[in-house]
Amino acid sequence: MVEKSERQKAQQVIAENRKAFHDYHIVETFEAGLALLGTEVKAIREGRANLRDSFGRVEGGEVFVHNVHISPYSHRGYATHEPLRKRKLLLHRQEIRKLIGKTAERGMTIVPLRLYYKNGRVKLAIGLARGKKEYDRRETIKRRETERETRAAVKERQR
Repeated sequence: MVEKSERQKAQQVIAENRKAFHDYHIVETFEAGLALLGTEVKAIREGRANLRDSFGRVEGGEVFVHNVHISPYSHRGYATHEPLRKRKLLLHRQEIRKLIGKTAERGMTIVPLRLYYKNGRVKLAIGLARGKKEYDRRETIKRRETERETRAAVKERQR
């Protein structure tokens, strides 16, 4: 039986937003807690979370994340939650100030990157991002293909 290291136990990824890395240049990342309801936490523990098409917004000096889909808990009774409600992010005051200043700049946005457990708590990694242009996306794909080809050539040459 293989034991997980302490770090792997501590940070287990629940959901990832891979599309964010394709559509945006991530300038800076932050770790935020989430204000969740009990049924949301239980649903997340079942793996019922999705970060696709989600985004962050600063409203009244607080940061909220929108469109994070958390499906209803399977064993719920009368208590349930709305799957797409906006959820408050728990950040330090100086981090919120930094986000307010940066998102005021043209083209900067807050994008959820990863939902994970850290020491038994649900955390959300958010990124301060700038949108990529179409030619940037093509450039990224082209670079990835050339790297793959060079790795294959090196591997072939070693044989």
